[in-house]
Amino acid sequence: MVKIFNDFLIKKLKLNLHFNKITLRKYHQGIDFLGYILRPHHRLIRTKTKKRIFKKIRLRIKEYKTGLITEKSLEQCLQSYLGVLSHANAFGLSVKLKNQFWFWFNE
Repeated sequence: MVKIFNDFLIKKLKLNLHFNKITLRKYHQGIDFLGYILRPHHRLIRTKTKKRIFKKIRLRIKEYKTGLITEKSLEQCLQSYLGVLSHANAFGLSVKLKNQFWFWFNE
């Protein structure tokens, strides 16, 4: 199967792919792209991306509490991450992020 793809890419598209850097997957498994998992009918946030968002929000709140950043900058950070989540099917995750933000902010 890989040979068929390779021949098509080389002969028709004149492309060479580095075989250690690609994986062939079935469409229903989703495509990992720019922090999202793209599936046929919806988009999800990659697990690693979710963890990074929560970690960075926690860090920004600590920076705000120590006076390193302003409240405006903190709010912009939160809104930026909510914007990222708005491009995926992640309503529940965005609610969880807002709740966690409020909890950490008021500790």
